[in-house]
Amino acid sequence: MSVDLSTIKADVVVDARGTACPGPLLEAKRAIADVPPGGILEVQSSDEGTNDDLPLWAENAGHEFLGTIEEAGYWRLFVKKAED
Repeated sequence: MSVDLSTIKADVVVDARGTACPGPLLEAKRAIADVPPGGILEVQSSDEGTNDDLPLWAENAGHEFLGTIEEAGYWRLFVKKAED
């Protein structure tokens, strides 16, 4: 199933722009607790390393990495929280 990331409405948005790795990842780990099962977490990051770190973390934690949208100067990364 393909998801149109441009129309997705995240349940929780983390703005980690301006923080270097591992800041965005640590913020995502904290924020995922506030996302309902099956809900969406959006992480906004200006650190390119997040594009590698977040998908790996999501997979290892049992969540689904949905993809990335590149904006001007930052990325929007989407993770679907695992169902309980």
